[in-house]
Amino acid sequence: MAPSFDKDLMIVLNDVARVIRTRFDQRARAFGMTRAQWIILARLSRQPGMSQNEMAAICEVEPITVGRLIDRLESRGLVERRADPADRRIRRLHLLPGAQPIIDEISRYKDELHAELAQNVSGDDYKRVVDALLTIKENLSASPKLAMAGE
Repeated sequence: MAPSFDKDLMIVLNDVARVIRTRFDQRARAFGMTRAQWIILARLSRQPGMSQNEMAAICEVEPITVGRLIDRLESRGLVERRADPADRRIRRLHLLPGAQPIIDEISRYKDELHAELAQNVSGDDYKRVVDALLTIKENLSASPKLAMAGE
């Protein structure tokens, strides 16, 4: 028997992810930014020196889209492009000091949202959910991708 929609894992995961994205969209807008710009800043704080193409792959968008987002971040004095010393065609992305207050806000909000996610869930249950999701992610990553219809 198929699970009801309110207990279907894929639907629940999608719903939770959508609510989290919506919350981050709202918080980023309060700072005159987009969630995509916040993702770029957060990623650069962990991995400085990424190229626009690397960032586009992580964000799952086209390089031109990341280029426009970087243009806006650059105009706000938050990010700069630097030439790659080994390949002049590549521009590496680096945070500027002005980005730090926003990085701090992203971190604060992430902690706040994490506390809300864990509310009314025991520590053991929370750990089991995370472990199960990591296993599911590993299973999906190891599986061969299915061909799209018509390919």
